[in-house]
Amino acid sequence: MDDKGSVGKISVSSDSVSTLNSEDFVLVSRLGDETPSSTNNGSDDEKTGLKVISEEGVSFKIVGNGSEQQLQRELEDVLMDPSVADAGLGSEAMSSLGASDHGVLPNMTSPVPAGTDPLSSPPPKLEMVLPVQTAQESELNERSYRDESSSEGSPCSPIPDEDSVVFSQLTYLGCASVNAPRSEVEALRMMSILRGQCQLPLDVTLSVPGVSEGTVRLLDPHNNTEIANYPIYKILFCVRGHDGTPESDCFAFTESHHNAEIFRIHVFRCQIREAVSRILYSFATAFRRSAKKALLSSQQNAPLTPDSDLFTFTVSLEIREDDGKGTFSAVAKDKDKQSFKLRAGLDKKIVIYVQQTSNKELAIERCFGLLLSPGRNVKNSDMHLLDLESMGKSSDGKSYIITGSWNPNTPQFQAVNEETPKDKFMYMTTAVDLVITEVEEPVRFLLETRVRVCSPNDRLFWPFSKRSYTETFYLKLRQMERKERKSPSSDTLYEVVSLESETEREKRKTTASPSILPSGPGTMAPSPPEDDEEEDNDEPLLSGSGDVSKECAEKILETWGDLLSKWHMNLSVRPKQLPALVRSGIPEALRGEVWQLLAGCHNNDHLVEEYRTLITKESPQDSAITRDINRTFPAHDYFKDTGGDGQDSLYKICKAYSVYDQEIGYCQGQSFLAAVLLLHMPEEQAFSVLVKIMFDYGLRDLFKQNFEDLHCKFFQLERLMQEYIPDLYNHFLNVGLEAHMYASQWFLTLFTAKFPLYMVFHIIDLLLCEGISVIFNVALALLKTSKDDLLQTDFEGALKFFRVPVPKRYRSEENAKKLMELACSMKISQKKLKKFEKEYHTIREQQEQQEAPIERYERENRRLQEANMRLEQENDDLAHELVSSKIALRKDLDNAEEKADALNKELLLTKQKLIESEDEKRRLEEESAQLKEMCRRELDKSESEIKKNGSIIGEYKQICSQLSERLEKQQTATRGELEKIRFKVEGCEKCSSLFNKEGRVRAAVTTAPADGTEETDEEKEGLKNQLREMELELAQTKLQLVEAECKIQDLEHHLGLALNEVQAAKKTWFNRTLSSIKTVTGTQGKETT
Repeated sequence: MDDKGSVGKISVSSDSVSTLNSEDFVLVSRLGDETPSSTNNGSDDEKTGLKVISEEGVSFKIVGNGSEQQLQRELEDVLMDPSVADAGLGSEAMSSLGASDHGVLPNMTSPVPAGTDPLSSPPPKLEMVLPVQTAQESELNERSYRDESSSEGSPCSPIPDEDSVVFSQLTYLGCASVNAPRSEVEALRMMSILRGQCQLPLDVTLSVPGVSEGTVRLLDPHNNTEIANYPIYKILFCVRGHDGTPESDCFAFTESHHNAEIFRIHVFRCQIREAVSRILYSFATAFRRSAKKALLSSQQNAPLTPDSDLFTFTVSLEIREDDGKGTFSAVAKDKDKQSFKLRAGLDKKIVIYVQQTSNKELAIERCFGLLLSPGRNVKNSDMHLLDLESMGKSSDGKSYIITGSWNPNTPQFQAVNEETPKDKFMYMTTAVDLVITEVEEPVRFLLETRVRVCSPNDRLFWPFSKRSYTETFYLKLRQMERKERKSPSSDTLYEVVSLESETEREKRKTTASPSILPSGPGTMAPSPPEDDEEEDNDEPLLSGSGDVSKECAEKILETWGDLLSKWHMNLSVRPKQLPALVRSGIPEALRGEVWQLLAGCHNNDHLVEEYRTLITKESPQDSAITRDINRTFPAHDYFKDTGGDGQDSLYKICKAYSVYDQEIGYCQGQSFLAAVLLLHMPEEQAFSVLVKIMFDYGLRDLFKQNFEDLHCKFFQLERLMQEYIPDLYNHFLNVGLEAHMYASQWFLTLFTAKFPLYMVFHIIDLLLCEGISVIFNVALALLKTSKDDLLQTDFEGALKFFRVPVPKRYRSEENAKKLMELACSMKISQKKLKKFEKEYHTIREQQEQQEAPIERYERENRRLQEANMRLEQENDDLAHELVSSKIALRKDLDNAEEKADALNKELLLTKQKLIESEDEKRRLEEESAQLKEMCRRELDKSESEIKKNGSIIGEYKQICSQLSERLEKQQTATRGELEKIRFKVEGCEKCSSLFNKEGRVRAAVTTAPADGTEETDEEKEGLKNQLREMELELAQTKLQLVEAECKIQDLEHHLGLALNEVQAAKKTWFNRTLSSIKTVTGTQGKETT
């Protein structure tokens, strides 16, 4: 038989190897130093051992009862996919590690011939070493920060030993301890502090690796020597300064220090501000752990230089639907049709993610419009504008996100709001117009997707396939001359030459090369066949194959709903009808919840919190976990992308368990079980269920004590075959086929490695409900249904039949259902299994008694030596931990005492300040009382002055009124006298001739007689005197009037000043303080009364 084991390259951590914790391994020195196991050169243990040499030169030898070689080969065959593993076998086995710097593939001896006992002939010896690759580095141009090149590391300078990007013109501002290493607020705060307080900045060159196994290095820019290094797995968080702040040219990363007990932040400043985003992108690339994918992409697509005219964008479409809980959830996609599955009549949202993946970054200013239309190849006039809800950059700054609301009940969207037949689908076109600052006109990205519309009553749940449609666009731009721009000061630099999607490119290539690509009915390139339609060839079925329908009959869902409602009332007791329902299969939509309840994880807060702590710690088996992640469920969309969300979550769970269970650590096959759980629940809950299965269901016992419990399971399975399928059991005896040769993966991976997912999920249903013994039911059902075919095979044919045809047979859901029905119908009592277990242990004891005493004692001695070494190591670790704890406690005690002294001093100072404050309070109370009294006096004085001024004003007003009345009377009397004089003058002939009508003296016209001259003169003189007296009296009266008016004005002026002073006195702080004191005094008085 061709018994070539599919064995990959083994990587061992430099810190420790987890398998040393088990008693099944013996240390062998690197240079062939003999151990107690090598004293007997001809012992069976030496012949049947499996020896593996790690890169440190330490080899491990698995000692067993003669069948571990086949068991190990089966385990490796489970975990290594034929398409991924190295197929070639070396011609010579390496005897030591130092023979070559490059890896040597496994070398195995000739296979065991058919029909012979595999225990009678020495099994093949397997040796392998790790390949040592030549160091490569990618340097970045200092001016543009974008030109990358690879060169071999020089031996004279410590150039990074992995693919990396080197950034120069950086300044190291310092580091500080942080309590929340993943808090952006605290990181930005520390960045601001270090940037402002840094007095001696250090010029450095930063090397960022392209893979997760790499190390971030700080180099001296002058001589290129290493200053410090930080492994990628210790870096927890990266952040950059916000635009518009002084820290916009800075970035920082946090790293765990001293076994994750201390977290530190390192802050850097870039002389070229635009390089900050490129540096963070390099960190993100390293976090994805996708070295191979990055290498492939760099080989397929040459990197574009900054002055290239081609810009690449990835545009993703996500449709969200109202889930009836006030939120919108992303709709599922049918894996077989790659179409969105919508429900009719429900409000929806369209979310577009736009991310530029190559060339100089273009600034997206805003979204000009989000449009949608049924069908494809639609006209612009047929597109319908949606209402925009939000637009802007994502939290990490890499994508531009546009969200629009879509009401499918409007008439224009009637075509995509009616239920479609089950096997039919329709097309929908979505367009987004973006205004890019550097581009003259808006750019439209057009997405054509398939959709299926189902009833609004259909229950849709969290899908396993991707929930978004992604298309790559190639935007070709031409740089505009300044004279071609609309305005010389405009930011527009380019105009659009062409915009082409990846789908259009493929169509064009297919059309242009008919001789190379066969043409079909349309221009679309043929899609790859689905898993259910692939040919029946000799290639084994990829793990993670098969679709699991999320649809379920309404009655079944109602039954499960009633059962869960009752179960939630008393979680400690399982409902009676639960086993019967589980045997029929748990509805896919409810598996996540039911699995957690069956495993007893309904109250697992402590495990959830512990998981969040475990993922921050280091795992000694990190390299083995990383290697197995890429080989787990490669046929499933959620896990097939290197560095995707699925692989990242799977890596965290496996790493956390390896740290949690240090006795077993990470075992090959755990990743498949963890992947199955991840498909139904978040990381934390999946980890909790994995722990329950390993501990409570006894799965971890299979890996302990040299796989002793696993061999017991094989014996039980063979005894059950002898009872239920005797003819097949006898046939296997004749061809020399033992249970461990075909059933090891069934028990260690719980059928999750090779079988279709529908069957795998049903097996996990039964396992969680009835226990690990259900594996015997499924194994017997598999053997019984395949009996006729197996009876026709020989040794090699049987092994090939188990590896290829058996898993493919159950790709059909109908065949899987029949198999599970048969498995559930088989009754295997625990009493019978216990009986077989006792038989196995009896046989083992007899074998040990028949074994030579010296060999038995040597084996027992080796086992005790290993246990002693392990216990001594644990003792050393505990002693070291104890000493460290004592030192830490002493340090904490000293710190506490210092803090207590400081607090006592602070307390004394506080008491002194309290006394001073009380004295100050009393002094202020006395001053306030004095101020109160003074205010009262000033207030009384002001009130008296106001009254006095008021009385003076009243008197002045009275005097003025009296003077006015007197003046009026005098004027009236004067006018009366004047009238009387005028009448008298008019009545006298002589006088009338002397005065005119206005009372003026007329000029003498005629000469009076001589005898009357004297009388006339006397009379004139008398009148003149009287007139002068009247004029004088009038003048005095006017003068008195003027003086009275002046006094009135003076009094009014004084009155205004007095009023202003009173008003100002009322508004002073002194008055306000007085009023507040009055208020407080009055309130206290009321309380006292």
